[in-house]
This record gives sequence, C-alpha cells and structure tokens, in this order.
Amino acid sequence: MKLSRLVLGVWFCSQIAIAGLADKPNIIIIYADDMGYGDLAIQNPDSKFPTPNLDRLAQEGIRFTDAHSTASICTPSRYSLLTGIYYWRKFTGIVNNFEPSVFDAEEFTLPEMLQDLGYYTACIGKWHLGWDWYANLKPGYEIKEGGRADYPATAFDWSKPVPDGPVAHGFDYYFGDDVPNFPPYTWIENDRILIEPTIPYAPDPIPPEGNHEGRPGPMVEGWRLDAVMPKLEEKTVEFIHSRKDQDEPFFLYFSWTSPHAPIVPSEEYLGTTEVGPYGDFMYQSDATVGAVLDALEASGLAENTLIIFSSDNGPEHYAFDRIINHDHRSMGPLKGIKQDIWEGGHRVPMIMHWPGTIQAGRVSDVLISQLDIMPTLASLLGYDLPEHAATDSYDLSSIIKADVPKYQHRQTHVHEAWGRAYALRHQNWLLVDAPSGLIHRRTPQWFRTANNYQENPLEVELFNLKEDAEQRYNLASKYPEKVRRLQEKLYAIREQGS
Repeated sequence: MKLSRLVLGVWFCSQIAIAGLADKPNIIIIYADDMGYGDLAIQNPDSKFPTPNLDRLAQEGIRFTDAHSTASICTPSRYSLLTGIYYWRKFTGIVNNFEPSVFDAEEFTLPEMLQDLGYYTACIGKWHLGWDWYANLKPGYEIKEGGRADYPATAFDWSKPVPDGPVAHGFDYYFGDDVPNFPPYTWIENDRILIEPTIPYAPDPIPPEGNHEGRPGPMVEGWRLDAVMPKLEEKTVEFIHSRKDQDEPFFLYFSWTSPHAPIVPSEEYLGTTEVGPYGDFMYQSDATVGAVLDALEASGLAENTLIIFSSDNGPEHYAFDRIINHDHRSMGPLKGIKQDIWEGGHRVPMIMHWPGTIQAGRVSDVLISQLDIMPTLASLLGYDLPEHAATDSYDLSSIIKADVPKYQHRQTHVHEAWGRAYALRHQNWLLVDAPSGLIHRRTPQWFRTANNYQENPLEVELFNLKEDAEQRYNLASKYPEKVRRLQEKLYAIREQGS
C-alpha cells in the first residue's frame, strides 16, 4: 500500500467504524467499448435494433444527451475515467502490446478512493491500461518497445504473477483478458495467468462482420473470440451473487469488450436483428445489462446499487457499412467516429440509475464528462478528495440529486487526438484547433461528401452545436474574435489546468 494511502486509510477506517457502511450504495460502472451515441435505441429514434434493457435503465434513471469521454480512443478514456484527470497531461495514444502501465505508483484512482471508504473493489473485463509484462520475460528475449511487439509463447514465464495491473491500482479483484484483440489471448485472474498460452494467435471463429482485428502473439489453444463476452457476463453475475450477504458495499467496474471488433455475437444471437452481426452483438450486449439487473434483483441488491453506463468513445469505421447496408447510424446525427475530435468521436451514451435517489425518466442536456464521475461519487459518499486528485473534474452530485434549482455544472471540455490535434467544447461552441476534426483515415469519400467534410482553407474550425449539431458549417471566418477567445481558453487549460 502506498504511504499516503496508508495514512488516509487509517483515518477513513476510523470514520467508517463510526458511521457504518449500511447506507453506502453499491456502485457498478458498465463501460461499453466503441458504442456510438446512436446505438442506444432510446436516444436514436432511427435506430434499427432494440436495446430494451438499456432503455429500461434510462427510463428508470437519468439519461445525459451531452456526455463525453475525454478521448476518442480506448486507453486515454479509461485513464481519465479512473483518475478524473485529462490523460493528455501525461500521455497520448493507447497502450500497445505488452507495454507498461500508464499509472504511476503515487497516482490516486477511483477504486483506491472507494477502498478507503470500505468498498470491496472489482474489475471484470477489458483493462487496456498496461501491465509490467517484461518482469516475466525470459533470459534471451529482448524488450521490444513501442508499437506492435510480437513474442512467441515461450518468451514469458507464465507461472509468475504479472505486476502493475488492476490489483496494483485499487482493485481487490480482477478477471478478464486485458484487451480482446491483443496478446496474450488467455484469462487473467488478479495478477495470474489462468491458462498458459502455447500457440500463435489464430482467430476462431472468423468474425461474420468486419475483421478479427487481432494482433499476433501467444494464444491459448482453443481460444474463441465469441466466448469472451459470455464469460465476462458469467463472472459478473457470479460476483454480484457473491456479494449478497457481505457487510461491505462493492464497486464493480464491468468493462466490456463489445461492441468493439472483433464483431462476434454468440451463436444464439446471430440473426436476432435486422442490422447484421453488429446489431446482433449490440442486442447481446444489451442482454448482458439485463443479466446484471436480474442478478441484482435476485440478490436483493437492486435498491441500493448505483449503476453508471457509458462508452469509451464513438463507433469504429465499420459504422459506415451499416449506413449503406442497414440505414443505421451508430454515431446518430453527429459528425465523426472513433479517433476523430468532432462530436461523434467522443459524445457517448451515459445513463445513471439509482432507485430512490435518482428520479426516474429524467433527461439532462448539461455538458458532462466521464472525468466528473470520481468527484461526484466522492461528494455523494462524503469523501474529501486529496488536492492532487481528480484535478480536471467537476462535482455533479447536485445534478444527480436534482436538489438545487440552479446547480453549477461543467461549461468546458477539452478533446485531443493522438497528440496531433486538440478541440475545445465551451458551452454550445466547438472549436477544433486544427484544419479538420477528421482523424480516422478510413472515412470513405462518399461519407465525407454527404456530411460536408470540405477542405478547410483556415487553420481552425468553429461550430455552433446548438444550431448545427451535425457540425456542417464552419463559422471560424465569421467569428474570428470567438475563435481567438476560445483558443486562449484552450491554451490556458492545457498549461494551467481547468
């Protein structure tokens, strides 16, 4: 345990002993992977597939229509979710094959905060924040830094614990396969490899839509891509049932590998929608939400559990094929997809559900970021965050409780893409501090033409989202003073913090 946390922990344990834990809610964050703004049926009247369980979650809670991940790619969004800090203050890009953890030992995370409050913390599913794999690299094998490092199965001692993963940064328990399309392809529990990978990656089954997306590396013989989400659901349901008679509350970070490619719905879901395998995979993912809700009900934990649902970024480039083949827009009316810094890359579904505390059926259009989850939970639980923690976040507890007529909320949010471009959202304005918010190289020309992706003669883009949610009309030349003021605000946040 870190020294600073040891001191904090002693104090909080004494407070918990006095206050008790019975009134503290269980907390579940369900984090979808590459689920677009328009993939939530209740949010998209033109959706071509159902999401009945997510719709129910929204109908019984609050749905945010202007919610954002900090990035339009995987690792950065997850880091910011768990720290309340803009990732670009420290790094850009994703953790690649066998790369180390993005966390420093002294960084304070959301699960560490909840541990201090007496919670049992668990992460099930995708991690994608790095481990110290090289601690177990056998003699004779060199460390391959950066990019897509590939090793044979014989390169690692799989019998040793793998340091610096989830259990080193606030989680009491972990189960998952780290990243579904990265090696090693095997199950990990806590810091141990459960089954030794012995063969090179060979996808099974071949995805019925898109590509398998798998990077070469060690794999367990018989590993099936379509078995990953069912196994994660099974472990999640088991975990919820195991908490039925426990005195301490729990925090579960249920991090999906769906609907991220490989798009591999289970056989029982194939053909259940009219949107092809992706629609089937989304329907299966929605059923996983139903399994969580059923497990909470069966365990008697539903009434005292706060559920937060969101996604790490917008949809992948396969979304373009869905527009042509099925007339379904995973990005909804928004411009951009995963990797882009237009709204479609990072405006994501977000729902909060807490019976008896969050009024059912609410819809909020306030600007909200996943950065804000950590301080909001701290406020709801009566926890004073250390000065260095969650420094880019806002406490939104008053919005959740709706007990303040004119509550304060976030006005500004910064987005970044691969260290190449930044965007600033301020109130209804979006400034792209680059000639274009288009980053994803696979956006087809027909889509660019249909959505007014024009060559920009200026160095920036400016959109009024209240009047132009689709970001079709660049107003930078019309409002140069607005551009200047927003650039100043962006540079100030980047240099000094928000």
